[in-house]
Amino acid sequence: MARPAFDLRDLTVGYGRRPAVHHVCAALPKASLIAVVGPNGAGKSTLLKALTGELKPLSGALVRDGFRARDIAFMPQLASLDRAAPLSVGELVVSGLWRRCGLFGQPGRDGFDKARAALEAVGLSGFENRALGSLSGGQLQRALFARVIAQDCPVIVLDEPFAALDVRTAGDLLEIVAGWGAGGRTVIAALHDLDMVRARFSHALLLARNMIDFGPSAQVLSGENLLRARRMEEAWRVDAETCAA
Repeated sequence: MARPAFDLRDLTVGYGRRPAVHHVCAALPKASLIAVVGPNGAGKSTLLKALTGELKPLSGALVRDGFRARDIAFMPQLASLDRAAPLSVGELVVSGLWRRCGLFGQPGRDGFDKARAALEAVGLSGFENRALGSLSGGQLQRALFARVIAQDCPVIVLDEPFAALDVRTAGDLLEIVAGWGAGGRTVIAALHDLDMVRARFSHALLLARNMIDFGPSAQVLSGENLLRARRMEEAWRVDAETCAA
């Protein structure tokens, strides 16, 4: 049996000593499209930050198989991006390469060629010199996808990649995600659209601070599980005690 891309072993993650995701046990398979789903505030973004190495476990363990944090391409939520930053679209895409070339390294000609090819792949050819603030929401999301494409990583983590997009843009970007999966990459995405998850993602991890279930999407997204997730989230207290693990 193939080893998983990520093995989450009783994983608890949070901020300071305040847990946001409790005791998650799941083996996330390689070369799969995996959705992380749950109510607002369920801990989806926190779990993604743990997968990318931004957050360290409070308890338990997270084991990656055969790759490092630098081999993960991460796309944050669109709302977290500072659109007033003095960056061009080309600079945004090339910025995804800095993790591999080092703090003082330069992407070089090859890096800029990758950026142009990535922009073409998302339908933004000729946008290299456009300011971020001049883009529509859909165009900016396409640029973020181009940054992921340019990184050419075996593992891709996406936080709400289709939120607030028009149907055409979401459809175009979903086909890029499907292509990553077909090409053998491991894609893990926080999503709200359960119909999309059922139709296009092979696996789902349902969170409500605790893990409700993990496995094939149709199994995980049962009415019983979704009701349980909603009830658990409603019962969660903001002033919960720190985790003693």
